Amino acid sequence: MMCGITGTPGTGKSLIGNELARRGNTVIHLTDTVRPFVTGMDEERDAQIIDVERWAEEFSPVNGFVEGQFAHMLPCDRIIVLRCRPDELKARLAQRKYRDAKVRENAEAEALDYFLIETVEAFEPSQILELDTTGRDASSCADLIERFVKGEIPADFGHLDWSAFLEIR
Repeated sequence: MMCGITGTPGTGKSLIGNELARRGNTVIHLTDTVRPFVTGMDEERDAQIIDVERWAEEFSPVNGFVEGQFAHMLPCDRIIVLRCRPDELKARLAQRKYRDAKVRENAEAEALDYFLIETVEAFEPSQILELDTTGRDASSCADLIERFVKGEIPADFGHLDWSAFLEIR
């Protein structure tokens, strides 16, 4: 069973993936797989340009977890969308020394449910778990993910509303 962990940068994908790996799960970090598919650099957005469609077509499925912001583009059996309240997300990204514009862009994407909407458009409701990582450590998040994958907790999403965090320009 291939399970994806997706979400906005800073929501905890890598930390939780590392925790799942520490527990003995197979975890593929998608950042380790995209290098051959990088086609350039978007200087304005401070981001690599990746041929995501080709990457998804050529990705070899695994029995375990795939974590990364493109995981929802893979044919996963289950998909977890990590979420984080936009004000906390901004603080996390600032700690990573992200540019102010990139911090704002990602916080806005989170407030607009960007990754959740993309996931809901691609998967059946029974496959999706939306997990708020705000104030949670990687261990407790990994616990919930493992329970979801085992069928111990049901699919669940659509309860978070962070539209109040949108900034009017």
